[in-house]
Amino acid sequence: MDFLAAVMEPFRWLVSVIMVAFHDGLGAAGMPPGDGWTWTLSIVGLVLVIRAALVPVFLAQVRAQRRMRLLQPDLKELQDKYKGRTDQASRQALAQEQMALYRKHGTNPFSACLPLLIQAPFFLALFQVLSGITSAARQDQGIGALGRDQVVQFDSSSILGAPLSASLLHGGGDPTAVAVLAVAMILVMIACQFLTQKLVTARTMAGQDLDSPLMRQQRILLYVLPLIFGVGGIFFPIGVLVYWTVSNLWTLGQQSLVSRRP
Repeated sequence: MDFLAAVMEPFRWLVSVIMVAFHDGLGAAGMPPGDGWTWTLSIVGLVLVIRAALVPVFLAQVRAQRRMRLLQPDLKELQDKYKGRTDQASRQALAQEQMALYRKHGTNPFSACLPLLIQAPFFLALFQVLSGITSAARQDQGIGALGRDQVVQFDSSSILGAPLSASLLHGGGDPTAVAVLAVAMILVMIACQFLTQKLVTARTMAGQDLDSPLMRQQRILLYVLPLIFGVGGIFFPIGVLVYWTVSNLWTLGQQSLVSRRP
């Protein structure tokens, strides 16, 4: 087992254990164990557990955003100090003084990315589990906490005609159904990520000079993050797209609630 596989193994087990727990609970409540919607709701349950656990991180992010707003006058003064000075030494000095200011206030312009970074190993673990379902089913073996029967169930389950283990790039099942569902969820993911980053930028960068380095960084994030989701989505199995779409909707809802507060 290589280093990455060893690091990811606990995350794969945790992700699959949560999914199996929700699946068994939904089955006990009367939903068909092999139905695609039962497995889909199990993935939604996984999202709810992970995002609920990340609420303290989100609150820390909100506090960091508040500190970003409070230091705006100091940032503006610093930018005015170096305004019109385009030589390399001045740009470097401005960057160093900005970073010192961020450290003093205990924040940074990339604080909005923290929940995304913390989610990354869980997301990668889910991707590894779901993308390995078909191979495990063919070899008649389990994967993570999913037993052999559950692997076969998941591999044969679908929603709206699209198998949960299929992806836009690698196919599987009805190509039209997979393409329609995958593209729809990718578009929702992109829209949610764009709107979320726009809310973060509006809240933290109010009063900033539009040509400041900080605003340029935020504009890059505004367009790059949705692009990453859009390109990555073509590789994701439908089950992973379900996870990320629901997670992005949660993030947008959280940020919308915070943005309404002064």
